[in-house]
Amino acid sequence: MVNSAQFYFLLYWNPTLTSPNNLGQAPKGQLLLRTLSMPADTNANGDIFGGWIMSQLDLAGGILAKEISGGRIVTVSVSSITFKKPVKVGDVVCCYGECVKIGRTSMSINLEVWVKPVKEDGIGDRFQVCEATFNYVAIDASGKPRPIPKNA
Repeated sequence: MVNSAQFYFLLYWNPTLTSPNNLGQAPKGQLLLRTLSMPADTNANGDIFGGWIMSQLDLAGGILAKEISGGRIVTVSVSSITFKKPVKVGDVVCCYGECVKIGRTSMSINLEVWVKPVKEDGIGDRFQVCEATFNYVAIDASGKPRPIPKNA
């Protein structure tokens, strides 16, 4: 006999997921950056400081923007950022991203942060903690906007 919890698990289980908190979800885009949260990056509450997470997002988005544009880029704005859950010291932090718009000199990149808690009793379920949209402009050697190649 299957109880209701087992039925729920069997009905909704997806091998790309490991947490019931993210049922039906998986990171969007490609893995751009993976790092470990450290004690030096905490806020007054002992959680990882939001500014550190934002910095990781900018690094990840910058990697993708540089690959797309084939050269130097600058961050020009953050259209949105939403922090959904705290990140703890020792969590494995993974930044995923996908380019959603390419203009003549600029691009918009949607980013997500997912964490995988690593504890003494094992590895926990991964879950999403943040999402954002960053905007980048391709620049030349003098810092002026330059066209993004058409094959981008």
